[in-house]
Parts: sequence; C-alpha cells; structure tokens
Amino acid sequence: MPTRALACAIDVVIQSIVLGILLTTLFGFLIGGASEALGVALVFVVLLLVLVGYRVVMETLTRGRTLGKLMLGLKVVRDDGSSIRFRHALVRTLLWLFVDFAPWFAGSPGIVASLMNKQGKRIGDIVAGTVVIRERHQPMASPPLFVPGHLVQWAQSLELSRLSDELANTAREYLARYTELEPEARIALGDALAHRMAELTAPAPPIQLVAPAFLSAVLAERRRRELARLAIQGPRFAPHTGPFGTAYAPPNPYGTTPVPHASTPYARQPAVPQAEPTKVNAQGWHAPGSEPDQWS
Repeated sequence: MPTRALACAIDVVIQSIVLGILLTTLFGFLIGGASEALGVALVFVVLLLVLVGYRVVMETLTRGRTLGKLMLGLKVVRDDGSSIRFRHALVRTLLWLFVDFAPWFAGSPGIVASLMNKQGKRIGDIVAGTVVIRERHQPMASPPLFVPGHLVQWAQSLELSRLSDELANTAREYLARYTELEPEARIALGDALAHRMAELTAPAPPIQLVAPAFLSAVLAERRRRELARLAIQGPRFAPHTGPFGTAYAPPNPYGTTPVPHASTPYARQPAVPQAEPTKVNAQGWHAPGSEPDQWS
C-alpha cells in the first residue's frame, strides 16, 4: 500500500500541474467575454479529461502503467496475468474517482478494501478483475519450450491459426514464472490456460498431458513454424544460432530436448511408466494432488 500510495501521489501531482495550466488558460479565455454556460461546460470537460482521461489513456497505451506506477515499478494486470485493455482502465478509473477515493467518502472505501483484500485490491480492481503487481526490473528469462519425440507428429498436425498472440504470451509468462507461483495458483492457472488453448487448437494430444507440458509443446510448435517462415523469407531473417541452427530438417525439428532441471519441472517425462495412472480433472488436465512434474 505505501508504494501504491506514493505512485498515486505522483500521478495526482502531475494531474494537478496539467489541470492548473489548462484552467489558467481557460480563465483567460473566459475573461474575454465568453458566456457563463460555455465556461461551466469547458471547466467540466477539462476536469473530466484530466482526472479520467489521464489514467485511462496512460493505462491503455502502456498496458497498465501510469507515470507514477512506471517510476515505482508497478503495473496493473488482469487476474489471469494478461495485459489490461481500455474497458479495464475505464472501470478502474471511474471507481477510483467516484467510489474508492471520492471526496465525499474521504478515500475510506479504497483504503478499507485494500486492507481487507489479500491481493491489496481496491473496489475498482475487484469490479474490473485486475490486480496491481510489482513489475520485474530485469528481463524475464525465456522458458525452455520443446516437444517430446513421440509427440512430434501430433505437434506438426496442430491447427494454430486461432491461437492469439495475447494467449501465447500469457502462457509463455506462466511457464517462465512457473516455479515462483504458489502450488495452488500454479495448478489453477495452468489448467485455465491449457483449457483455453485446447479450445483454440486441434487435434487434442494423443495422450493425457499435464497443463505445463501441453502449453510447452504448443508454444514450441508455434515458435518452430514462425522461425521456419522467417527462414523462407530470406537469409537475413534466418537465425544462425540456437537449437535450430541453419537447417530446418534435422531428425528432431525442435532441436535438442532440454536437460531436466529442478527449475523446469514440466520439461521432462518419466523414464519408466508409472505404476498407477495419473489423476486428471474434468478438463483432462493434471489434477491437484498428483506430481506436477510428470507426464500423464
């Protein structure tokens, strides 16, 4: 809360400066003989643009940041971790102005809601389905994406035209932050992303896969096709390093399978078949209570 309060204070100072400049200019115009009704309308429009427009425009264009949040490393995201859009920014701003920190409430609703919510959400965040997070200052490491050898044929037959960049980027961020998530959130978010991705891709995998393994396989195939497309466009676009090298028809078109590592529990499969079948939930993904690092 202190960090968010400081970011809010920075934004208020910026808004106050802009509002002062615009009102001073408007006052000079009104002295020139403009009607009183026009003056009231112009003042209302200026207040609306500064108090509402600043936050809505900034958070929409920067995907969740105002100048105050940008300076303090904060960012507004949706509950599933994806970037906010115009409607989220508009709902958050209107409730910030008229409910959370409205002058007639002395800012008490927003403060009380933030203190009572585990994620520090104010009423605007709860209604808009957003949350404020502390953004990383270092670039996020790219997760190791690959397709196991026995699923290569299935991966190459996938229909990926309906898979959006937004969903693919959200899944990639989830895999990159896999080990940082709480176990319950890790399973719930992975199942939700896998379910959404399964609705946009076909055919279904020939065997049951844990959600992270399914996401990794789909993203690996998507990346392989993109790199192959760039290679066809001309030599200057073709990558010369990495698992793909300069040739795109090796025995395993996805390159070398990553070495299993504790930080990537979804990047390996058991060497010996499991004695008991893995439990799956109603959507076909790995159910809570089973090991998250095993292929079903």
